[in-house]
Amino acid sequence: MPLLSSEVIADRVRQLATSISSTYANHDLLLVPILRGAFIFAADLARAITIDHRIDFLQLSSYKGTQSVGTVSVDKDLNTDITGRSVLIVEDIVDTGRTISTTLDILRDRNPASLEVVTLLSKPSPRHIDNSIRWTGFEIDDVFVVGYGLDLDGRYRNLPYIAKTTTTVGEAFL
Repeated sequence: MPLLSSEVIADRVRQLATSISSTYANHDLLLVPILRGAFIFAADLARAITIDHRIDFLQLSSYKGTQSVGTVSVDKDLNTDITGRSVLIVEDIVDTGRTISTTLDILRDRNPASLEVVTLLSKPSPRHIDNSIRWTGFEIDDVFVVGYGLDLDGRYRNLPYIAKTTTTVGEAFL
């Protein structure tokens, strides 16, 4: 059984897009989805945002299986100069806060006009680093989830909903 159905996700993405469109009206907005997990959320969000914007991608890694490895590495950097631009980081999930903290540090050094975060999911209980997240789709318990772009070793990204996984066998409760 899904934790979050595709219909519930779609409604929330539209709500987030409305708020983002209003906030960034008359701004040079650049969406920066964090690959790979945020790509489906970012695609739906980008289509729902009603103002002109551009997209570039940043790929970071911090997980092996279901566990955070404690370090964040940059696997693919931006191709766009963000100096003076309004940058909105699009993240799939914020849990420990390490990945988003590293992302903010990397991008702040590049002098954007503004730097904000939208995340589909937030897990506040394992948070080691507190970050200001401007928009949150859903707050969830400290469980490992898959679907709607989130994966377990590359699997389950294609699910149109978000489901919890078992920790013992790594299979999604579908």
